[in-house]
Amino acid sequence: MFFNRINNQIDNMIYGIADALLGIIIAMILLMITGIIASFAAKIAAKLIGKAELRPSLRNLIETLVKLAVWLVGLFLAAIILFPGLTFSSMVAGLGIGVVAIGFAFQDIFENFFAGILIMMRKKMRIGDLIECEGVEGKVEHINLRETHVRKNSGELTVVPNSILFKNPVEIITDQPQRRHSVVIGVSYDSDLDQAAKIIHEAVEKLEAVDTDRGVDVFAHEFNSSSVDFLVRWWAGSSARAGWESKDKVVRAIKAALDDAGIEIPFPYVTHTFKQGVPLGAEISD
Repeated sequence: MFFNRINNQIDNMIYGIADALLGIIIAMILLMITGIIASFAAKIAAKLIGKAELRPSLRNLIETLVKLAVWLVGLFLAAIILFPGLTFSSMVAGLGIGVVAIGFAFQDIFENFFAGILIMMRKKMRIGDLIECEGVEGKVEHINLRETHVRKNSGELTVVPNSILFKNPVEIITDQPQRRHSVVIGVSYDSDLDQAAKIIHEAVEKLEAVDTDRGVDVFAHEFNSSSVDFLVRWWAGSSARAGWESKDKVVRAIKAALDDAGIEIPFPYVTHTFKQGVPLGAEISD
């Protein structure tokens, strides 16, 4: 009788292990099927939203949410197979407690996750935009649910957590096709300021890189140590290269026009004043 009881316990243990292994195998197969269905669902969603005029970042968000929904269903079914006594209500209750604990442990991760969703839903800041935020300036290359990739003009890639872009002001430099550029030009104090301003204005207006329809501004800006400075402003392309190219042409044109008019762009110089006269031509004795 004792041996029969042991045999029964061994048989029950074997059956239990077999059932557990079978459940694990079925759950793994179910998860593999879930992955395949999630991929197909994402492709179907991409085709459905392909006809709509949506930004690439928002399309990526919709595809990610579709995948996430399919995976949640698959994980729930796999959990029921592994734990037959599990019910939907008990799982929701367990998830509620688990989410609170995980939320405190991974606060930064969830913060970046939800910030990524909100950033993708924004109408502004598209992929390809030139932005500046917290000292990071460059072109937006990629936006996902955790981080945004910003490529600097010098070529380096900066990975920015989404929470930084969501909580801080972001300057979108290329939000419009054009933006206003400026440069400061100084002329000597003995120059005719009205003539100098006219020459500068005409030189800038002749350039094809400048949008003359939006106007060119030439303002007497300030009294500098060696010159009277003019602030010159004009409209050109908003990209970094367009800005540098237009500034190059503007500076060259102004320099040539002022040289032709005989107006000096002075070097910084210093005037020394002495309390007593300095004798000139005095003989130097040995």
